[in-house]
This record gives sequence, C-alpha cells and structure tokens, in this order.
Amino acid sequence: MAEKKSRAAARKIKDKWKAKVWYNLLAPEMFNKQLLGETPTDTPDKLVGRVTEVTVQDLTGDFSKMHIKLLFRVNAVQGQDALTQFVGHDMTSDYIRRLTRRKRTRTDLTVDVVTKDHWNVRVKPMAITDRRIQTSKQRVIRTIMAKLVADVAAKQSIGEFVKGVISGDLAKTIAQGCKPIHPVSRVEVRKSEVWAVGEVPPPAEAAAAEAPAPAPPPPEESAPAPAPPPTPAPEELTPEELPPDEI
Repeated sequence: MAEKKSRAAARKIKDKWKAKVWYNLLAPEMFNKQLLGETPTDTPDKLVGRVTEVTVQDLTGDFSKMHIKLLFRVNAVQGQDALTQFVGHDMTSDYIRRLTRRKRTRTDLTVDVVTKDHWNVRVKPMAITDRRIQTSKQRVIRTIMAKLVADVAAKQSIGEFVKGVISGDLAKTIAQGCKPIHPVSRVEVRKSEVWAVGEVPPPAEAAAAEAPAPAPPPPEESAPAPAPPPTPAPEELTPEELPPDEI
C-alpha cells in the first residue's frame, strides 16, 4: 500500500514539472536587455518578484569584474520573456578580505542618495589607506565620501550611476576627493541597494509604438496661372495705306 502511494506521489511531481514552461530572463535597458538565463514556472504570475544573480563577467566578458555580482528582480512578463530591473549589487567576500590587510585602515560608509530620475539607492563605499590613520581623519573621509556620492548621483540617471559604480569611475572620484586629507590606496563601492524605484524608461518597442505619427506635410499651394499676354493694340494706318473705300 505504501509503495502505491509513493508511486502516485512521484507521478504527481513529474506531472508538475511537465506543466512548467521555461522563460527567458532579460536584463534591463541599461544592460541592453542581455539574456541572463532561464527560469521555469507553471504560471507567468509566479515569475514576478523572483531575484536572479549574475556577475559582471557573465554580462560583459571582462574577467577582472568577476567579483562583482548584480541583482535583478523580475517585474513584468511579455510572452516568453521575463523583464527585470536592477535592485542592487554586491562584491564577493573573498575579494573584500584580500583588500583588508594588517597595518591598514578601512573606512566604511553607508549613505542614501537620490539619482536624477528619482531612484533612491543606498550605497556602501569603503576607502582603504596604506597605513593606519587617526579617527579624526576617518570622520573627514566619511564626510567627503558622502558628499561626493550624493553629488554624482544627483547629476546622473540610474543607468549612468550603476555603470559608474561597476566601471570604477565613482571610486576614482572618491579617491581624488580624499587625497588632500590622506592618500587612499584603494576605494571600492562594495554594495548598493535600491530602496525606491523612480522613473523607468519604456522599452524601445513600446516607445516607438506610442510615438505620435508625423503630421502630413501641408499641401503645396498651386502657383497662380500665368496672366494671358496683353492683346496688341491695332496699328494705325496712314492715309496712304487705307483702302480706297475708307478715304
């Protein structure tokens, strides 16, 4: 009897998997909608809210960025495609441990910033000096980092800000700003989290469909018909040229 029940349960599990369909996970517009992977589900509604993790190396092929992990959450389903949006990034723990050595000072910061398109992002940068520094200098470095990150975010959209974090441009800006206080050997934005989603640009296909059709050109005004040539006045004949009846 127990064997019959176990076989029936196994058959039900197989039937559940047969009913599932694989959907393509696509990156958001800021990453050119690259294919992130596939995920199975029996109903598309269950896909919304799923979070997937992918390294920058998988997206760009850059081996030096294999320690950066990007997080995407599914927010819509179109046909067989599951559209995602960026929700944050993180760095591997072994990479962070390699940066922290003895006789160095690590200064961490957590700051909430708002981008130009109203995305609320929590950013966690860190600065590492080549030798130990005083606590007072750490406080000044934290103040400078908070101001620089907020200023950069306010001037950029979420796509530009994320690309600056991944490429290291934001870290270079922080390092240059902290240099007058104390030379910083390494700056990394170790983590970011999206707390509030702002303006989301529509997909290219939808934007093209919603764009108003161009107005037809105004009809060309017909040129006025040329005026008929003036009728030449009759020539006056001299008395010698008049016929004899009219003399």
